[in-house]
Amino acid sequence: MTPAARVQAAIGLLDQVIAAALAKGAPADRILADWFRASRFAGSKDRRAIRELVYAAIRHCGPLPQTGRAAMLALADGDPALLPLFDGSPYGPAPVEEGELVAEAGIAPQWLVERLAASGIEGREEAALLDRAPLDIRVNALKADRDALALPLAGERLPTAQGLRFPFGTPIEQWLEYQDGLIEVQDGGSQLACEAVGAAPGETVIDLCAGAGGKTLALAAAMAGGGTLIAADTDRGRLAKLAPRAERAGALIAETVLLNPGREAEALAAWQGKADAVLIDAPCSGTGTWRRNPEARWRLDAAALDRLAALQARLLEIAAQLVRPGGRLVYVVCSLLDEEGAGQAAAFLGRHPEFSAGPPALPLGSPRGSGIRLTPFHDETDGFFIARLGKA
Repeated sequence: MTPAARVQAAIGLLDQVIAAALAKGAPADRILADWFRASRFAGSKDRRAIRELVYAAIRHCGPLPQTGRAAMLALADGDPALLPLFDGSPYGPAPVEEGELVAEAGIAPQWLVERLAASGIEGREEAALLDRAPLDIRVNALKADRDALALPLAGERLPTAQGLRFPFGTPIEQWLEYQDGLIEVQDGGSQLACEAVGAAPGETVIDLCAGAGGKTLALAAAMAGGGTLIAADTDRGRLAKLAPRAERAGALIAETVLLNPGREAEALAAWQGKADAVLIDAPCSGTGTWRRNPEARWRLDAAALDRLAALQARLLEIAAQLVRPGGRLVYVVCSLLDEEGAGQAAAFLGRHPEFSAGPPALPLGSPRGSGIRLTPFHDETDGFFIARLGKA
C-alpha cells in the first residue's frame, strides 16, 4: 500500500470507530482486527502504519469527530508529512478543499474535561491519560515466582508482589509461559487493587464484579489454594471465560454465581454476613483506562455517568450485607472522577456508620478522600480509586 492509501484506509476505519461510539458498538481494537483479517492485501507494515494513524487521530481529537476525514485532517494540522498525502492519488484521500471540516483537538469533550478538573485531574495529569500504556504482567504465584522465572525478555520489576513491565506490543500471548498459565496480563494498578484486598489462605472472599476473572485469579493466587473464593457477575458470557482461565492458572474457584440484575442479593444469600472480604471492581466510566481505550471518552455522556454512579452505590449496599463483622470491603473503580471514587466511598460511609475507612497500605498512590488514587502521570499505572472499608 502507498502512504496515501494507508491514510485513506485509516479514514475509513475512523468512520467505523465514530459510528460505533455513537451506537455503543464494537471497540476500536475489534474494528481494526476485523478489518485486518478481511484485508489480506495489507501487509504487516501496512497494518502497523494504519493502526498508528487511527490511534493517533483518536488520541488527538477531544470531542467525537464528525467524520474520519475530519479527524485525520486535525491530525495532519500538526504533522507536516501527513497533509501532502491528501493528493487524490489512486486509493488515497481526495485533496483538501478550502474551508473543509476539521475535527477539534483536545483531551476529551468539554463537559468531561470540566468533571476531571473538578476531581483534580488537569495539566500534566490530564495529558498523561492519553499516553501509550506499557504491557504489565503478573507472575502466577500458584505456578511460579517472579525472582526465579526466566522469560524470553527481561521485564522491569513493578512495586507489586509479582509484577513485571514490558514495552507496548511485546508478544506475551505467544510465550509458552503465558499459554501454560505461569503469567497473566494485568496492569500494575489492577494488581495493587487486588493486593489491597489482603486475601489470605483460609478466608472466604467474594469477587462481586468478577467479569472474565482477571482480579479473581489474582485473589486465588494470594489465597494459595486455601479458603473459599466466589466469583459473581451479571454477564454470563464474561463469567463463562473464567473456568478455562482458572484451569490454565491452576486456580481454585469455589463457585461462580450468575447474578440477576436487581435480584443479586437472592443469589448471594448463602454468604450474607459470612465474607471475610468482598471486592467490588465496579462498572465505571473507565476514565483511568484511556491510555488503552482512548475512544472510550467518546462513548460517555452525563446521563450514562449518572447511571453508573447509581449502580456503584447499589453494589456497595449489596456488598455491605455480605461482609462479616470484622471483615472488609474493598471498593475499586478504574475512574478518576470523584463521583465514582472518593464521593461514592464518602456517601457509603455516611450511610453505614458500622464501616470505617483504613487507607490500603500500598507502595503507590496518593490520598483521595477515604481511599487512594493511582494515576498514569503520578504512578505510571492505569487510573484507579481504591478504598478499603472495614466493618466493626
